[in-house]
Amino acid sequence: MAHRVAVLGASGYVGAELVRLVATHPSIEIAALSADRKAGLAMGAVFPHLRHLDLPGLVAISEIDFGTVDLVFCALPHGTTQPVIKGLPRDIKVVDLSADFRLRDPEAYRKWYGKPHEAPDLQREAVYGLTEFYRDAIRSARLVACTGCNAATGQFALRPLIEAGLIDLDDIVIDLKAGVSGAGRALRENLLHAELSEGTHAYGVGGTHRHLGEFDQEFSALAGRPVEVVFTPHLTPANRGILATVYVKGEPEAIHAALSAAYADEPFVVVLPFGEHPSTRHVRGSNLVHLGVVGDRRPGRAMVIAALDNLTKGSSGQAIQNANLMLGEDETAGLMLAPVFP
Repeated sequence: MAHRVAVLGASGYVGAELVRLVATHPSIEIAALSADRKAGLAMGAVFPHLRHLDLPGLVAISEIDFGTVDLVFCALPHGTTQPVIKGLPRDIKVVDLSADFRLRDPEAYRKWYGKPHEAPDLQREAVYGLTEFYRDAIRSARLVACTGCNAATGQFALRPLIEAGLIDLDDIVIDLKAGVSGAGRALRENLLHAELSEGTHAYGVGGTHRHLGEFDQEFSALAGRPVEVVFTPHLTPANRGILATVYVKGEPEAIHAALSAAYADEPFVVVLPFGEHPSTRHVRGSNLVHLGVVGDRRPGRAMVIAALDNLTKGSSGQAIQNANLMLGEDETAGLMLAPVFP
């Protein structure tokens, strides 16, 4: 019997990617799709690439009968999700793709998102949704908070190294390039084609990017002491993809060996042979992460390079991976899509 799910916020890029992936899932079917300004429209009218699918129409959240739903994917904008999830029936499982439940400390949420947490009781039960590292807790969770796409990329590169004590924790630099779909679908002047194409620019510079809250939380917990990385993201004129070059102080061969061992049994994480480095074009449209390790010309320093698709592994694919565990399905179900190339 198929599990019935609702996708809240289905008119955004993340919502559309969820629908694309769930459409071929062997044991999940879409029972309801919500939108705000697009309510009343067909999904195929908002996203013509999904026109061939037999989908329910877009409705307001208030029109959904949650009594017919097993799990909710919440792909609403940051800062709007807490009261919505708080109002859902307690017997429904929830996978949240916003930032509203990622930070365990409500004061950290206030610091990074500039507003008080509206559901601190729910926050205490939320499980951080980086599947490869929290899968046991995710299996029994009711509420899972998926990671930020940038935060996921940096963590795949660094978590095994911090845990193994292989790098200098006070000398970590994450230089990250992100495709424009990570900024969402809302109309903004700086995201117009004429403003964005033929150029690349940094944003969230000087320790202001909100995903630093996730890095601080996760890396400090692993190390057992405060860890603050240097992180600068850049917006590139590409639709999809994240490429992070992480500069660390440590022995390159040992770093490569540790990553290879840590991810040896992971279906979605591929560690390339030593000296090779990944490209976003080789993970596009897939739930894969590619990692490469290259030694620096200076002894005792290395670059760990990570690539993933921000809409899939960085968001919607990760959400389905988590939902599979929560629903008792095979973790890889519906996600073994090969990347789209060229």
